[in-house]
Amino acid sequence: MSLQGTDAHQNDDTLPALVQRAVEAARRHGFAFSCRPEQGRLLQVLAAGAPHNIAETGTGCGVGLAWLASGAVPGTRLTSVERDPERARIAAEVFRDHDHVEVLHGDWRRIEEHGPYDLLVLDGGGQAKGDGAADPARLLTAGGTVVIDDFTPATSWPPHFDGAPDAPRLHWFEHPGLRATEIRLAADLSVVIGTRLPPT
Repeated sequence: MSLQGTDAHQNDDTLPALVQRAVEAARRHGFAFSCRPEQGRLLQVLAAGAPHNIAETGTGCGVGLAWLASGAVPGTRLTSVERDPERARIAAEVFRDHDHVEVLHGDWRRIEEHGPYDLLVLDGGGQAKGDGAADPARLLTAGGTVVIDDFTPATSWPPHFDGAPDAPRLHWFEHPGLRATEIRLAADLSVVIGTRLPPT
């Protein structure tokens, strides 16, 4: 979820057709918080390397999911979960002609129904991060990748947010089952990406 992420796609004539369709749906329904194009292009690239199973939490109206679907190789299954029933309905309509894409309505934990995943994208504005949240050992395949979006770039170590240590970001950096790093996508935007380590 990004503030004004939907509007950030305006005047971009390079968008994949499915992304354009999802952006238009978000605009029609007044949903401003889609992922930004910088995030979307990263997801598109990562999806190309996830051959079997991809999941996302926080579908919104389907913009991030459309970026993922635009990069995924044929035969890859994509699942996304949205807690708002109307947005889940809107997103499902965007993907009505794509049998390999499923939009679920419910709490983010519904992703557990279809894992493990080669690629898992966790909404930075949702509940799928921090202590007691998403468990890479259960949700990722060996060598699978998790992306946690919507951070501001860290400028110190340990990273801080609002004058205190940034516990959600540290959760992923220090997770014993992951090798994680931060990637800056813009001056005001970064993501944390982790790879599941093999069991010891």
